[in-house]
Amino acid sequence: MQEILKNKLSIESSRPGRRGIRFAAADKHAADYLPATLLRKTAPNLPELAEFDTVRHFTKLSQQNYSLDAEFYPLGSCTMKYNPKAYDVLSVLPGFASAHPFAPESAVQGTLELAYNLQELLKKITGLAAFTLQPAAGAHGELTGILTARAYHDANGGQNRTEVIVPDTAHGTNPATANMAGYHVVNIKSAPNGCVDKAALKAALSEKTAVVMLTVPNTVGLFEPDIKEIADMVHAVGALLYMDGANFNALIGLAKPADFGVDIMHLNLHKTFAAPHGGGGPGSGPVGAAKHVAPYLPHPIVSHKDGQYTLVDNRPESHNRMKAFYGNMAVVIRGYCYLRQFDAQTLKTIAENAILNANYVRVCLKGKFNAFFDRTCMHECVLTPPDPHTTGVHTSDIAKRLLDYGFYAPTIYFPLIVPEALMVEPTETENKDMLDAFVSAMEQIYNEIQSEPQTVKDAPHNQPVKRIDEVSAARNPNLRWQ
Repeated sequence: MQEILKNKLSIESSRPGRRGIRFAAADKHAADYLPATLLRKTAPNLPELAEFDTVRHFTKLSQQNYSLDAEFYPLGSCTMKYNPKAYDVLSVLPGFASAHPFAPESAVQGTLELAYNLQELLKKITGLAAFTLQPAAGAHGELTGILTARAYHDANGGQNRTEVIVPDTAHGTNPATANMAGYHVVNIKSAPNGCVDKAALKAALSEKTAVVMLTVPNTVGLFEPDIKEIADMVHAVGALLYMDGANFNALIGLAKPADFGVDIMHLNLHKTFAAPHGGGGPGSGPVGAAKHVAPYLPHPIVSHKDGQYTLVDNRPESHNRMKAFYGNMAVVIRGYCYLRQFDAQTLKTIAENAILNANYVRVCLKGKFNAFFDRTCMHECVLTPPDPHTTGVHTSDIAKRLLDYGFYAPTIYFPLIVPEALMVEPTETENKDMLDAFVSAMEQIYNEIQSEPQTVKDAPHNQPVKRIDEVSAARNPNLRWQ
């Protein structure tokens, strides 16, 4: 029966004469208004379906997709946490959603007030002196931060600073961002404990160093225990410390980056602050700066003076704007709602639970899927499978088999320093029952690897799309729906 139903979904459902709605005959004809060259010679080939058939068709298609609303989505380094639905409603209130981008400031005081208040809240939880909400995504925030650093150095005699140091545990966009900003990227390898190799960093630092970009916690899910010492080393040569705050979900309420010595950082509202992540956007990547760097953030920044909220453009040291209008407001509103809903203690609990969940998965799977760096992690754990040279089963096979068990696959093969990596980030919004179910599925897959590895290598088995030839799919993609 299941196969019959699946086959029905793959058959063209249109039938002549079926209708969902009937329109009244037109009072006037297009031929009376349009030239003959623009008129159709034949009727359009549109599907003929009853409304109920159409509803069922799209509902069944939606059920074939994995989504956070239906399944556990443990994408490491992505923080696929639950997003309160109330925020969606608030973000499209007419006063926000219908505001024209060229409306005078007097007509959008409420929107500017919200943006200003969010800037202030972000300053409070990071300890930094100023924030801009302009950047449209995390990588856009990185670029904003690096250009802010360039403006700072240019204004302070640092034109000869041409290098940006990036450890191999940074987010993959970090070196790309530095390169786009015109810097030479200096990569340094991590120490055996998965954190920054201070000896390698010291050797790389020089009067040419403009910025050191760290992801904290890093992409193997570890906090940098020597972060303050690292910041002192960076500042000693006149460089700036940039913190990629995409993993801030593990620190929110627990620590303030300014206390580490961070000069510039970006945050992801679409990760830490409960705006939806994935699906192509929109995102938001606010950038904060310490007091000595704050004047170089792009203009405008929302200001409050004499009871009025305004976008301040008169900032002579600024490196110009990064976006046509001031940020993706629907995402900004969600982030503001998140920070207003929770007090300081609750934010701390959020980070603690995110850390607890990741370590629970790490410990439960020990002996089967071991953590590459087997120590207490932060928001995510990076696991490795049994030796694929012995079993013949690779990480990509495990990821596909997980789909059969009703779970979306973790991030795989990243970070690159971990062979056959499975990066799992449960987030704080998943309960113990769900984590236990995920652990149980992973344990069953481990048993299959030992007893019937071909089952894993042939997965997925019960998905609408079975195992494909990935090389051919990449070289000759079939973009048709049929």
